[in-house]
Amino acid sequence: MSRASAPGVAHALARHLPRLADGLDWVNRAVGTAVAWLALAMVLVTFIVVVLRYGFDAGSIALQESITYMHATLFMLGVAYTLRQDAHVRVDILYQRFTRRGRAWVDLLGTLFLLTPVCVFLFIASWEYVADAWSVREGSREAGGLPGVWLLKTLLLVMPVLMLLQGLIWVLRNGLFIAGFETEAVDQPPVDQAPDSLSRDDDEPNARRESRTNG
Repeated sequence: MSRASAPGVAHALARHLPRLADGLDWVNRAVGTAVAWLALAMVLVTFIVVVLRYGFDAGSIALQESITYMHATLFMLGVAYTLRQDAHVRVDILYQRFTRRGRAWVDLLGTLFLLTPVCVFLFIASWEYVADAWSVREGSREAGGLPGVWLLKTLLLVMPVLMLLQGLIWVLRNGLFIAGFETEAVDQPPVDQAPDSLSRDDDEPNARRESRTNG
């Protein structure tokens, strides 16, 4: 490839890679939005279990296990969406002090050397465990329980895959930003803009009071 064609290839990638990132982002957003409804379903099923037990002296192992299924599904399929929203608990000492370019480098290197190895390890470590469950179509150990334990355990493989997808999105967007092809490193507004907006809101009542005083 000639050196003259290299800029053309770079600009072509800069046009198509954001589309790839947006497509992958749609997957995690759709999965996260869908499984969020499981939180409401858990509340309703828990209410039904309590009413059956204390109101009618009846119980259902399947209903009780379904709560566990929904909770596990919500956690394992929603973790990538939570990462997308930057909503995981963390202690931020230096990150917000960096420039946007500095934060892009932190996100890029953190994704490559922390997030990716952990997700790969989780996938490899869970593979045999999930394969054993599939080989016997593992079901509940309780009589009347749900038969899909093998499907539930499969989420141990789906979770790191979704996390890797989110990591790939960050690599693409932050890489393009560092290379100068994107004006924003990430899809979310920077957190350090919040105090400015709050200060503007606080200044508005003072400005109105001053205008009334001058008038």
